[in-house]
Amino acid sequence: MKNLSLILNFVLAVAVIVLFVMVIDIKKHSEVKSDSPKSLSIPKDGKLPIAYVNVDSLLLNYKFSKELNESLIKKQESSRLTINVQAQNLQKEMVEFQKKLQNNAFLSRERAEQEQARLQKKQQDLQLLDQKLSQQLMQEQQKMSIRLRDTINKFMKEFNKGNKYQLIISNTSNDNVLYASKYYDITDEVTKQLNTRYDK
Repeated sequence: MKNLSLILNFVLAVAVIVLFVMVIDIKKHSEVKSDSPKSLSIPKDGKLPIAYVNVDSLLLNYKFSKELNESLIKKQESSRLTINVQAQNLQKEMVEFQKKLQNNAFLSRERAEQEQARLQKKQQDLQLLDQKLSQQLMQEQQKMSIRLRDTINKFMKEFNKGNKYQLIISNTSNDNVLYASKYYDITDEVTKQLNTRYDK
């Protein structure tokens, strides 16, 4: 995650440099009045060919993301229920064991030790199950994140087929973009089109 942030910050820095060069280049061309067909010009609407998407907002409103998140929550709840039920059963058995031990209900010391060993093994198994379920959930979350990211990345290529934008930046909790005019925010448009595509 830290590497991703560094990469995104690097991309943002490159974008700022490119924009700076574009502005200087535009000033040079306007002064020299070059007839070169490659000269850069500001679009008629004055909007630079860049945009940003607020990823947090996109993920909150994108139906596919909501569906994946709901699925993960159900799996987490199911795992917690499994662990809690087994933990309660183990707790009851331990309380029962203590009562028997205090009342000398075991026929022999060896029998009491066997029961204690069985309960300890059951407790260890429960801890292992908890770790296994937690690891499965983490793997599931990673798979879902990859699916979601791939879906959005593929869509963004289609979204920008006409090369309307030269640069589209992802902005997560204002982490990468310190300030940007709402004029360049295309989150709602992207979310709407993603949902329309998902509904089909």
